[in-house]
Amino acid sequence: MASNPLHLLAARLIGKTPAALDAEERHVLVKMQERRPIARDAADVADERATLGDRLADRVAAVGGSWGFIIAFTLVLIGWMVLNSDVLTRWGQPFDPYPYIFLNLMLSTLAAVQAPIIMMSQNRQAAKDRLAASLDYEVNLRTELEMLRMHEVIDQSIAARLDELLALVRAQADGGERGRSRTEGAG
Repeated sequence: MASNPLHLLAARLIGKTPAALDAEERHVLVKMQERRPIARDAADVADERATLGDRLADRVAAVGGSWGFIIAFTLVLIGWMVLNSDVLTRWGQPFDPYPYIFLNLMLSTLAAVQAPIIMMSQNRQAAKDRLAASLDYEVNLRTELEMLRMHEVIDQSIAARLDELLALVRAQADGGERGRSRTEGAG
C-alpha cells in the first residue's frame, strides 16, 4: 500500500499517512497526482450549491438593504399618511385614520418576515466566506506542496552535481598522486 503515489506524496510532503489527512489535504494531493488545477471561484461553487430559497433570500436582502427600497418605502409611508389624514378625510371616512393602526400592523408584519430572510442571506454569505477560506487553503496548500516538491528536485539536482564534482576532484587528486609518485620514483 505504501507504493501508491498518493501515499508516498502524503508521507513525503505532509508527513502524514493518507488515513490521517483531512478532506482538503486529500483533495489537494489527488489533484496534484492527477496534475490538474485546484483553484475554483468560491462564488461559482456557492452558486452551484444554492437552493431556490437561498437565491430568494439573497434577492430580498439585496432589495431590502438598498437605498432605493428605503426611499420608495418612505414615499409609500408618506403617501399612506397623507391619503388617510388629508385626502380621504375630506371625502368621507379614511380606511386607516390616525394613529394608523393598520399601517403599524403591516410594518410589523413586514419586519417580522424581512428580518429572518435577511438573516438567512447573512448566514449564506458567512457560508460563502467559509467556502472561500477553504478554497484559499487548498490553493495555498497546493502551492506550498509544489514548492516543497520543487525544492526536493533542486536539492537532489544539487546533490547529484556535488557528487559529480567530488568524483572529479578525487579523480584529479588521484591523478596528481600518481604523477608525483612517478616523478619521485624516477628521481
